[in-house]
Amino acid sequence: MRALYFKEINAFFSSIIGYVVIGIFLTLMGLILWVFPEYSLLDGRFATLDALFAIAPQVFLFLIPAVTMRSFSEEMQTGTLELLVTRPLSDGQIVAGKFLAALTLVIFALLPTLLYYFTIYQLGAPPGNLDSGGIFGSYIGLLFLAAAFVAIGLFASSLTQSQIVAFLLAAFLCFFFFQVFDLLSRLPIFFGRTDDIVQALGIRYHYDSMGRGLVDTRDVVYFLSLIALFLAATVVSLGRRRW
Repeated sequence: MRALYFKEINAFFSSIIGYVVIGIFLTLMGLILWVFPEYSLLDGRFATLDALFAIAPQVFLFLIPAVTMRSFSEEMQTGTLELLVTRPLSDGQIVAGKFLAALTLVIFALLPTLLYYFTIYQLGAPPGNLDSGGIFGSYIGLLFLAAAFVAIGLFASSLTQSQIVAFLLAAFLCFFFFQVFDLLSRLPIFFGRTDDIVQALGIRYHYDSMGRGLVDTRDVVYFLSLIALFLAATVVSLGRRRW
């Protein structure tokens, strides 16, 4: 699995894909957080990175499916998937290697945003006057959210040879699990009755919970369960080719 992991990392950075993903993410975040006056951290009255954690998931809805769309679709299209499954690797190890490689690329994109934290830390009055616990809780939530999106993207990529279809399907599923349950909870049939249960089925509810600075076990269990569910579904999707 280690060899597959490094192969995937090399594939990201030996082509333009890895650099484009990281460049687009950092450019968008930089423009929104430092240039556009509506979200600019410099125009804010408080030292906070709330804008970063509000916007990053929206960017990830499209960026992560773009990263994962080629994971299995390209392998099926070029016929190299058959070679891969003949190696001494189980389907679970193949999925895990690709999952960790894609997640590593997302982490590389997130690391430079730590500069935003140190900048806001120094700009506070007095310096350091900000909610560091909430910020690091939000970073943990963002990592879990990214991992869930990567797992969803791998599942979508395992279903089709078309990278475009894999991208659209992954983007739809990510949007569905992130936003739709929150919207459904506001319908009259749920509102005031079971709206909190419906919200808890979606990613946004648990992501926002972590952003308050308290990493609740229930939120961690939710993310790990969702990730495991889609990784298991990806393993089954790969296995059907052998059936």
